[in-house]
Amino acid sequence: MENESVYERPVTLKNIFKFAVPTIAMTVFMSFYTMVDGLFVSNLIGTDALSAINLTAPVIQLVTAISTMLATGGSAVIMKKMGEKKAEEAREDFTFLILVNVVAGAVMCGLGYAVMDHIFAAMGLSAEVSGYCVGYLGVYLLFTIPILLMNNFTLYMIACEKAALSLVCSVAGGVLNMVLDYVFIAVLDMGIRGAAAATGLGYSVTAVAGFIVFSRQKSLLHFKRPVLRWNVLRNAVLNGCSEMATALVTGVVTMMFNWTMLRYAGEDGVAAVTIIMYVLMFASSLYTGYSYGVAPMLSYYYGEKNHVKLKKLVAASIKVIAAISAVTVAASFLLTKPLVSVFAHPDNPVYNLAVDGNRICTVALVFIGFNIFTSGMFTALSNGVVSAVLAFSRSFVFMLAAMLLLPAILGVNGIWLATPAAELMAFALSLGMFLKYRKRYQY
Repeated sequence: MENESVYERPVTLKNIFKFAVPTIAMTVFMSFYTMVDGLFVSNLIGTDALSAINLTAPVIQLVTAISTMLATGGSAVIMKKMGEKKAEEAREDFTFLILVNVVAGAVMCGLGYAVMDHIFAAMGLSAEVSGYCVGYLGVYLLFTIPILLMNNFTLYMIACEKAALSLVCSVAGGVLNMVLDYVFIAVLDMGIRGAAAATGLGYSVTAVAGFIVFSRQKSLLHFKRPVLRWNVLRNAVLNGCSEMATALVTGVVTMMFNWTMLRYAGEDGVAAVTIIMYVLMFASSLYTGYSYGVAPMLSYYYGEKNHVKLKKLVAASIKVIAAISAVTVAASFLLTKPLVSVFAHPDNPVYNLAVDGNRICTVALVFIGFNIFTSGMFTALSNGVVSAVLAFSRSFVFMLAAMLLLPAILGVNGIWLATPAAELMAFALSLGMFLKYRKRYQY
């Protein structure tokens, strides 16, 4: 029984958590060391540098969007084939999609260098903040290919029942990032460029480990001579377009937040937004980690046409998401001041802005979990269209409407309220789609 594949075992909370907990721990740790990155920057360089990291987010999110699309969409396509007992074909497609990531990374790196000066010049930033932006992004772009591979190898390790190894890689990368943050910033005085180099090298750990793991024939997925099947790339793109939309639109929304904050509260407001994004990202990583963890199981059962297991997995997942939501909301309310004080001292004007903002934005955590899981579920079920509608509506349509209306009425508080309002509207749409497609997929 112990040697039995997780896909063949009964669907129980114990078996689900054996598969998903390493992934949850991995995403939580990744968000944690992103927060630590911000902690080093804000304390060793200053809140202007922290603002700069947020201002570079739209460009960085473009890299994340492409890698997330290929990773989640590709994983769904490949694991569906594994469920259909087409293992050799799945391995050929896996290798082909990894090569696509390498090419996409090289292209994005070149485009990033071509446009970044123009982007920051158009923002009307102070010379100091603009310099921080160019310095950070200029180094970060060097790691575009490893970052794409890191995102892909992470999900493929999970699909191959190597979630624990993925966790080890993430922890090792995070520890390396934190150590290098101190060495590069505090010891070598490399400033914000050092922070970017530390982040890129930390991400590269999983990329290197992935090449080693998937070069071994014993792995469920491993490199084979690739076969160019355009329908595989098309299906991967279609299935993953919702996750791409989420990541891409997150960048656009971040830019909207930044511009609106610059208008209402200046560069201090941008720093406050950055702190709150760290807090929300940390809480959301629990939902994202769980969704990533069970996605291969959903895809496998769907390919296998095992509706009994699929139904049990979805029902159990809803209960897990509800429990996580209750815990994260309570923790965020109770720990608001300690969390914010890590990044900004109480005598810093950024502190009060971030404390007020976090208390308001915490309400969004009631809805975010279900929204993330539902979108991920439809991706795993190879319904990229519905998943894209949910993700795009949540991340852009509803957020845009809230950002245009609420700040005009309520000022800075309206900016903070935009996130809970958008997530509430997204929850209503996600619930509607969840109920509408229940009979088709028999979950």
